[in-house]
Amino acid sequence: MTIVDLSMTVGPHFRWAPEITVKGDKSAGDQFRVTRLATTCHGFSHVDAQAHFIEDGPTIESTPLDQVVGPCRIFNLSDVAANEEIDAARLRASDPGGEEGEILLLASHWDTKRDFQTREFWTEAPWLNREAAEYLLARKPKAVAVDFPQDFPIRLLLDGIRVPDEEHVTHDVLLRAGVTLIEYVVNTAALKGPRTFLCAAPLKVANADGAPARIFAIEGFA
Repeated sequence: MTIVDLSMTVGPHFRWAPEITVKGDKSAGDQFRVTRLATTCHGFSHVDAQAHFIEDGPTIESTPLDQVVGPCRIFNLSDVAANEEIDAARLRASDPGGEEGEILLLASHWDTKRDFQTREFWTEAPWLNREAAEYLLARKPKAVAVDFPQDFPIRLLLDGIRVPDEEHVTHDVLLRAGVTLIEYVVNTAALKGPRTFLCAAPLKVANADGAPARIFAIEGFA
């Protein structure tokens, strides 16, 4: 059994600019070293709740753990190109097949092609069209995990450009239907595929519309 870490490291980042401060110095005789973190719930590897996109939707503490932990099948998208529009046919060709109620992981290995700490990771990423999102929904998954900024408008947010909700296709199609989104997974190239066991438990933050998660896969899970 092998555990594969699929999480971004929380640290300095141009997009989210987390505030990380440390109080206490053991070498100076302080009893404790204590780190304080202030950042968005939608930065780095995280899980979305429906409240992120849907008025009066449930918040993250309502997400059942069995929604984000369980058998997972991997769509091998490692050959997708920068700025490629991924459609249903492309997903169908990479779908290894499986049962309803699984977690689906879209693995483009994008973090091996662009550094997630750079603007190009966001502005040159592949993306899903609405047909692709509908294909995923038809598989009846409990969650969909992605290792690239999956909606085209995500790149526009860097410049404060807002587009209609329906253009955020995975949010509009999947999250609206109750399929949990697990976003900004990394290190998918380390997975052997086509199946694994995925764990993406978000922090239990009261009344939050999402939360950071330590995402990992258990390979060879019996």
